[in-house]
Amino acid sequence: MVLFTCGVVAARYIFNVGSIGMQELVMYLHGCVFMIGIAFTLKEKGHVRVDVLHERFSEKNKAIIDIIGTLLFLMPFCLFIFFVSLEYVRFAWSVQESSPDPGGLPGVFLLKTLIPVMAILVGLQGISDVLKNLSRLKSR
Repeated sequence: MVLFTCGVVAARYIFNVGSIGMQELVMYLHGCVFMIGIAFTLKEKGHVRVDVLHERFSEKNKAIIDIIGTLLFLMPFCLFIFFVSLEYVRFAWSVQESSPDPGGLPGVFLLKTLIPVMAILVGLQGISDVLKNLSRLKSR
């Protein structure tokens, strides 16, 4: 992404040549990194948390709070995103959606497919977290 961005900037300011396709490629790669990386970031506990109270709780209470938070907030969010995005993605596939800009990239429908894929991956990671926390509770 960095190299493509540098290429776009160099082409524009050094050679006075613009490329919509290259600009969109950077944007699509950026979208892919975020959509696929969300579940991994959840696994690595890299998302922002409000740990003002959480850090003071016992391991048992932390596990209970994490289970409740995952079941009450994360899983419904994943289900909502998944089901709401299906029609959006189906339509994009039906018309083989591509960029509306002249010189833009084809295959926008592939990028849009990452929306329900992201919801599935985050949901699976949420299930994994719940199982880990249940295991922590049973081992105590």
